[in-house]
Amino acid sequence: MGYLKYTQYIYIAFAVYFIYDGFTKLNEENDTAALSFIIAGMAIFMFFFRRRFVKKFEDKNKKQ
Repeated sequence: MGYLKYTQYIYIAFAVYFIYDGFTKLNEENDTAALSFIIAGMAIFMFFFRRRFVKKFEDKNKKQ
């Protein structure tokens, strides 16, 4: 399950994309910019959640 260490970084990539998307929509005066920032916030939250989960999973395997 070594791929779990690297899949968490996909969330950071999504967050960067949606932050960029949000700023471009703000400059265009689009009403959906807030949605992009909300999705970016959720992606950042998921990054830290997955990071904690992977660490907990590794610690559990070390004990066994």
